[in-house]
Amino acid sequence: MNALCLAATSFMQPELPAASSDDDIVRAAVAGDRKAFETLYRRHADRVYGAVLRLAAFDHARAEDLTQEAFVRAWQKLEGFRFESAFGTWVYRLAVNVALMSIRARNADPVNIVADDQLPDITDTDNPVRAFEREELEQAIAALPPRARAVLVLHDVEGWKHEEIAVELSMAVGSSKAQLHRARGLLRRALGDKP
Repeated sequence: MNALCLAATSFMQPELPAASSDDDIVRAAVAGDRKAFETLYRRHADRVYGAVLRLAAFDHARAEDLTQEAFVRAWQKLEGFRFESAFGTWVYRLAVNVALMSIRARNADPVNIVADDQLPDITDTDNPVRAFEREELEQAIAALPPRARAVLVLHDVEGWKHEEIAVELSMAVGSSKAQLHRARGLLRRALGDKP
C-alpha cells in the first residue's frame, strides 16, 4: 500500500471517543484501524518503556528500540489477542519477553554469576552524600549481571511473583530467589552500604 493510500485510509477512519475501553480499541485495531492502534500505543508505551529500560540496563536507545519492537510484535499478533487479560497486561508481558530475548541474543549467559570484584565501582568517595539518588541507583542496577538484574526488576520494581519469574526466565523458583538475594546484596555493596 503506498503512502497516499495509507493517508486516505487513515483520514477516512473515524475518531475513537477518548473514553473508549482498551477492548473496544483493540477490536477497532484488529479491524484495520491504525489510529486505534496508535491510541493503544499512546496509552501503554510509557509503562512498557519503563520496564524495558530497566531490563536494558538503562540504555535509552536500546530501550526505545525494544519498545518499538514490542509494539510491532503486538500489531502483528493483535488478531490472536483473546481478551483473557487486559491489553496493557498482554502488551507489557510481550515487551518483557522481547527484552529478555534481547538479553539472551546478546549472549548474556542467564546463569552466569559475575564475581563481586568484576563489577564496576560506581561509588564516589569524594561525594559526602550517600548514593541513594536515582541516577546512582540506575547505574547500580545497570551494572548487575543480566539475569540478576532481570529478577530484581521483575520482582522488586514490576511486582512479579517468583513463580512467574521462574517460568518466564526458565529457572527454578529457588534460583529466582537466590538471584534476587544476590542482586540486592550487589546493590547494597555498590551503593556503599555495609553488610
